[in-house]
Amino acid sequence: MKNRPFVPKRDKVLVVGTTSDYIDWIENTCPGRVLFMTDQEVRINAKEDSPVPEDELILPLTDLVNTMSKKPAIVLSHVFSELKHHLELWNQSLSGIICFDCEFLELTARIASVKGLEYPSVQAIRNCRDKFVSKKIWQENGVLCPKTLPVNSAEDAVRFLSESENGIVLKPFYGSGSELVFRCRTPEECNHAFNTIKDGLRKRCSKPLFLKSSSEEHLMMAEQFIPGPEYSCDCIIDEDRVRMIRLTRKIKSSNQPFGTISGYMLPAILPANIGHDSLKEAIRKGAKALGVSRGLCMVDFILGVHYPFLIEMTPRPGGDCLPFLLKEAGNLDILSLALDFAENKPIDLNGSTPANLHVGLRIHASKSGVFKGYDTSLLADENRLKQIHIIRQPGHEILLPPDDYDSWLIGHMIIEPNSSSYPETQCFTIGKRLQMEIE
Repeated sequence: MKNRPFVPKRDKVLVVGTTSDYIDWIENTCPGRVLFMTDQEVRINAKEDSPVPEDELILPLTDLVNTMSKKPAIVLSHVFSELKHHLELWNQSLSGIICFDCEFLELTARIASVKGLEYPSVQAIRNCRDKFVSKKIWQENGVLCPKTLPVNSAEDAVRFLSESENGIVLKPFYGSGSELVFRCRTPEECNHAFNTIKDGLRKRCSKPLFLKSSSEEHLMMAEQFIPGPEYSCDCIIDEDRVRMIRLTRKIKSSNQPFGTISGYMLPAILPANIGHDSLKEAIRKGAKALGVSRGLCMVDFILGVHYPFLIEMTPRPGGDCLPFLLKEAGNLDILSLALDFAENKPIDLNGSTPANLHVGLRIHASKSGVFKGYDTSLLADENRLKQIHIIRQPGHEILLPPDDYDSWLIGHMIIEPNSSSYPETQCFTIGKRLQMEIE
């Protein structure tokens, strides 16, 4: 436990259900500013020190979220009772609320509503989290996005494939990243993907990330495949104003499962015929349609020939290696910025976009097994490598997709290529020199 002396603070930003590394980051950069509502399993398994008792409320959040869909009144009564007791015990009040993890967004919205804190509504969260519902709403409001169809059989997917020139993508309604996401170009691929997703969802029925609050009458969704480079951005939405925080282009590798993001390039340059104004307008219309009038949002999109096609919008900043990339490349602390946003404090983004290209390269295991450790000796003289962050400990068990999409991620590197020529190739070459021992 940290030895920071107890200094009573009345105002706290409530951070709902985040990871232990984020908690440690925020504790080190903004000590005493936050009350963490932490899942008890996160605290049990954390390798980082705990905050002092007045800064953390530990609850079985995963179990509570899983129960909330069936018994919302009982769950919320328990959460508010525990929160009320903690605030009274430590003489605290809440000045804002934020969430960094998709599975706890709806709980955060419910807490915000009762406590009178600014945050997107429960309905807006539901609109964002259901990938079919969000695209249906966008299509009804003239926001460009892939065409979609709810799917209950492989035959449904094959019929949709026959109408799609470039193939389709099969995916769950809920989830994150590339988990159980497949591109299909033939009826055989549709059959294989459908059965893999169906089996994968059955195995993940207890994971709150995949818990449905809508589209419950369908199994999964099919989505038109849009060819083009894929981007991700963080932005601040405030009524009709959109402020860009960061814009990154996603790096993908042909030898990894479809949809897997190998890394992010920062800054990213948009083609002149599209530009930032067109992107901002698409995001503004997309947010308004979903009911997000104010939020710090992550947006994924694909660039078509003339327009951006929105893929996903979520009222939280991008995670994974992105906070580390932003900090290293532009000295921008997105986690602290999120706290400022929650408290309606002024946000200064001047100078936060790096002049030189930086890449956040994700480190994935090449095989299943037990992680024994790693060796950086071949990278000792590599001046392009700015940071290595390994998130696994020896003894960690690795399974590859589609069995598991979490355990094969080992960490990330932050790299500054020495020129704009073939930056992806430079980064992949550097990444291969990290030696991992897996048995």
